[in-house]
Amino acid sequence: MDVLGGLLDGPRARGAFLLRMVMEPPWSVRVEDRAPLSLMCMTEGEAWLVPDAGEPVLMRPGDIAIARGPDPYTVADRPGSPPQALVGPGGICRTLHGEPLEQSLLHSVRTWGNDPEGSVVMQVGTYLMEGEVSGRLLDALPPLVHLRAGDWACPMLPVLEEEIAKDEPGQSVMLDRILDLVLVVALRSWFSRPESRAPAWYRAMGDPVTGPVLRLMQDEPARSWTVASLAAESGVSRAALARRFHDLVGEPPMAYLTRWRLDLAADLLRETDATVDSIARRVGYSGGFALSAAFKRVRGVSPQEHRTRIGSTVGVLPKPQQSSR
Repeated sequence: MDVLGGLLDGPRARGAFLLRMVMEPPWSVRVEDRAPLSLMCMTEGEAWLVPDAGEPVLMRPGDIAIARGPDPYTVADRPGSPPQALVGPGGICRTLHGEPLEQSLLHSVRTWGNDPEGSVVMQVGTYLMEGEVSGRLLDALPPLVHLRAGDWACPMLPVLEEEIAKDEPGQSVMLDRILDLVLVVALRSWFSRPESRAPAWYRAMGDPVTGPVLRLMQDEPARSWTVASLAAESGVSRAALARRFHDLVGEPPMAYLTRWRLDLAADLLRETDATVDSIARRVGYSGGFALSAAFKRVRGVSPQEHRTRIGSTVGVLPKPQQSSR
């Protein structure tokens, strides 16, 4: 697995919320949907992205912004414009007084705004549920990422613009995959920048000792790794590896390996119907009991409780509709 592989393998949208927002000033939309991750791609005109904590960001054509939830933010024609609409969980849009706005501002398939001929156009994609984006990736991101048009290039962006307005069989799946690809391209550009403040484990991938050890654990989580066996693979002493790993990653090798295994198990519990016992063996545990004990100790719930909770969340969230905003 390459340096980015373990980080960027996580995004897997399922019924993501996508729309083409068309606005004419003055306008302002308050977003309080608590979604884990949202992408905003500027197509025409300009818009300000105003986080509750942090400086406003001016977006121009070709720019992309990635907002990490659950913190709210405002998108507007200028900072200080009073919100005219409030977006809540599931993409449900209302006035500030609670009156529904879905139908009144809907113009065509996945196209929404205060003016169908507006001078401001933005493509918006939202991952609605935790688990569609790995916690490891979310932890690696600041609340707001902004890439200017000259800082990144995505061949899938024109495809997203074209496909977002279509209503054909399989369209939801098509858009999910395009959204994933746009996100991966944007993140790859972001993490290549010095100001990205990538997490310690990500930076440690470039170290000649710690990097190979991290890749071994990520590529082969089911092996019965010990600090001694990892040290042997890296050609250093056990004490030297333990010290260097802790200094660069911020935790001992076995603690990192445990979290990695449990992250993989959590994804498998969400994405497959495999038994806890089979998942346990795939991620390096002797059986379901051992995995359950580690899972509950670290995450506070059993694997089965985690699976049930994810399933119930999927059932409770409103189904994304073309007229949701």
